[in-house]
Amino acid sequence: MKVWLLAARPKTLAAGAVPVLTGTALAYNETARVHWIAFVCALLGAVFIQIGTNLVNDALDFHRGADTAERLGPLRVTQAGLLSSRAVLGGAVACFLLAALCGVPLILRGGWPIVIIGVLSIVAAWAYTGGPYPLAYNGLGELFVMIFFGFVAAGGSFYVQRLRVDPPALVTGFACGSLAVVLLSVNNLRDVASDRVSNKKTLAVRFGERFARGEIGVMALMPYVALLVIAFLRDWHFLGALITLPLAIVLIRCADRSEGRALNRCLAIAGMLEWAFGIAFVIFAVI
Repeated sequence: MKVWLLAARPKTLAAGAVPVLTGTALAYNETARVHWIAFVCALLGAVFIQIGTNLVNDALDFHRGADTAERLGPLRVTQAGLLSSRAVLGGAVACFLLAALCGVPLILRGGWPIVIIGVLSIVAAWAYTGGPYPLAYNGLGELFVMIFFGFVAAGGSFYVQRLRVDPPALVTGFACGSLAVVLLSVNNLRDVASDRVSNKKTLAVRFGERFARGEIGVMALMPYVALLVIAFLRDWHFLGALITLPLAIVLIRCADRSEGRALNRCLAIAGMLEWAFGIAFVIFAVI
């Protein structure tokens, strides 16, 4: 169980959970009501898709040569020989099936849009590292996380609560997607040397480390620009989440000054930032 927990990468699960929390909180701010079954199913579905994506990434990055014994990031179970790639991919399939099961009540509530969201999310989760044109290996990782861990997760969570999507929900999705991009960008900056060797053409590989640090800085600040828009469109209380801005500044400074394995500390800060932003967003949405 410890090995499977390691493979699931619990420190990254903010990317799946926070958009659901914020999208639901935005819906609550409008009507002071929550459809709890829809919330729980959306949260579990998002987390299962996140874990499934992590497992596919663990197994296939090893096969493609991106994960080697010289890896600077946290341990990967396939590369370390703790689990076979077949077992890890089987775990990913199980997670996607569980996510689909969680989607049944959401489909009954929200109809065909949820079917489309669910199918596209699972296909994209596999295509992130797998398939003939893996997104992560062709510089499309940031686009993937912005769409599916931003707009889709937050907008979809709002939709299953209110059965419509408003502009503030999409702006909330942009904020969450930006934080997910930061997590990915820190990873890519840390692994830029090994990714070049394995022909993994991330944006950090394509445009260099200076670009990657700039990307982290810009995307870490974008959620706070989004907060201004949400406050203008919906409720000034959302500006309370600006209390997490100093943590974003700490992250930017960390990424600017760190290289190689030291970037793992920045990755931990990025995870903390997404959780902190999400929790603050929820608190100020409901008060």
